[in-house]
Amino acid sequence: MIRTPETEQEWSAYYQLRYEILRAPWGQAPGSEKTLDEAAHQHFAFFNDNAEILGVGRLDILDNKKAQIRFMAVAADQQGKGIGKALMHEIEAVCEANGYLQIMLHAREVALPFYKKLGYQYIEKSHLLFDEIQHHLMSKQL
Repeated sequence: MIRTPETEQEWSAYYQLRYEILRAPWGQAPGSEKTLDEAAHQHFAFFNDNAEILGVGRLDILDNKKAQIRFMAVAADQQGKGIGKALMHEIEAVCEANGYLQIMLHAREVALPFYKKLGYQYIEKSHLLFDEIQHHLMSKQL
């Protein structure tokens, strides 16, 4: 099931997964997985049958036609099982239902094939995170 975390325990698990996958491997401090404007964005979590969060993603609205997907992460032992794809489809469906015409994202090098399979077009090389993780701007028209 995919939905927004609701309880304090679910939010804690949500941010812990973001930290474990997107920050800890690069020696970043706990808390670095959050931004100051978390409450302004829409959050998605993939829950298994035991109510464990196995994947997460955040949707940021850029303007009345464009949105951005950020902080996509799937538990290391669950990657390749369709969780990321399910999250992306849910986020895209929310975008379509709200009239957004384009989704942008900055993909890590290792994730380029995943996003290309989902129909995202490569735009250009973007930022270098932590001086070592190259990101690439991608876009999809809805």
